[in-house]
Amino acid sequence: MADAPFRPFETALDQDTALALVREATAGADDGELFLERKRSETLSFDDGRLRNASYDASEGFGLRAVRGEAAGYAHSTTIDEHALRRAVATARLAVGDGGGTLAGPPAGTNRTLYTDADPMLDAAFPGKVDLLREIDAFARALDPRVVQVSAALAASHQEVVILRPEGTLVTDIRPMARLNVSVIVEDGGRRESGYTGAGGRTGLLGLMSPDFWQDATREALRIALVNLEAEPAPAGVFDVVLGPGWPGILLHEAIGHGLEGDFNRKGTSAFAGLMGQQIAAKGVTVLDDGTIPDRRGSITVDDEGTPSHKTTLIEDGKLVGYMQDRQSARLTGVEPTGNGRRESYAHIPMTRMTNTYMLAGDATPGDLLTDVKDGIYAVGFAGGQVDITNGKFVFSCTEAYRVKDGKVGRPVKGATLIGDGATALQKIRGVGNDLALDPGIGNCGKAGQWVPVGVGQPSLLIGGLTVGGSGG
Repeated sequence: MADAPFRPFETALDQDTALALVREATAGADDGELFLERKRSETLSFDDGRLRNASYDASEGFGLRAVRGEAAGYAHSTTIDEHALRRAVATARLAVGDGGGTLAGPPAGTNRTLYTDADPMLDAAFPGKVDLLREIDAFARALDPRVVQVSAALAASHQEVVILRPEGTLVTDIRPMARLNVSVIVEDGGRRESGYTGAGGRTGLLGLMSPDFWQDATREALRIALVNLEAEPAPAGVFDVVLGPGWPGILLHEAIGHGLEGDFNRKGTSAFAGLMGQQIAAKGVTVLDDGTIPDRRGSITVDDEGTPSHKTTLIEDGKLVGYMQDRQSARLTGVEPTGNGRRESYAHIPMTRMTNTYMLAGDATPGDLLTDVKDGIYAVGFAGGQVDITNGKFVFSCTEAYRVKDGKVGRPVKGATLIGDGATALQKIRGVGNDLALDPGIGNCGKAGQWVPVGVGQPSLLIGGLTVGGSGG
């Protein structure tokens, strides 16, 4: 049976009292809000023929924020009642001091919803979820005798948010999330390699649990593992690189996305600070951050400050035309917020974060891009990467890549890492494909110790002269 709706002002805290205390906390401040949250999540992990983990987590609480200038006072509690909120007021007001600020106006309202409010955890009973994971394990092993280990995980969550602002605006949002992961390890002649695939979004579990879907996902994980089983050591040096569509957009996300977040630019710590209106990428490169795509993992009907999500153009035909903004950075730089104020939970202060960040398609076919490569790498899949926001330098590991010579895709290579910096890589884009794709719904983004779900995407790209780290000649 589903839990009762989250109504924090019908328990130990009534709305009128809460509003009075929010106003007390933000008197003389520039901004602030009361963020209330209830979240429940479930994860089942099946590994090596048995159920390894089944967890269920439930939490609720509030965070109270008061902002004045660059400072923000924040307090949070797992107890939602008048006593806890009064204690939080005293802490939040430490950032306000004697006051003197002018309270910012409320966010625009919206009646738009981008996803269902149904709880995905209720789509199937617990035994059915376990049976699905067991089926995935058996199916993968039956596909190829070289399969020696299978891991599968099913996860779902349901987050309910209420935001109360000092002028009385009340914003609510209900956010579902579901995800399926499959990993396969194969062995042949003493050599072991792995392949991974995953998918999800702000949807229910039923689509992920359909045989057509999970069987295709399992085949894909096996395909990647078998490709890597045949891979030779990656070359090292400077090569032209063609990036595949979809998930390789994670390089775009890390290498330039963080650098276009408003707080880093407000503080002058981004490699792109002070470059508004300048040509920072090759012509033909247009990059968006778009939190308005229905059912996508990175989408949000409203952000965690109550601002409706936006479709924000960051780079247009190579020129820097916008930054992502939360309310604080927008106010301090004299622009409008873009719905990018996000937080991991009620225990975390909001900050500027990406939603779904992607590059628009160009007019080249993927084949045309590859034909232009005399000696290079075709990178189709990526694992995690690292980036330094201050200079944009990045390092990314490829999980599926191929050697390209004279326009022909050759043998797979293993151990390739792409090394460079975002600003230079943007300038070195020589071709943009016509095959824009978004990732399958597997992205998480970390910043200042907080993690939020995100989406990435891009068409195939030809980048000239990236440094490739590898172990081959």
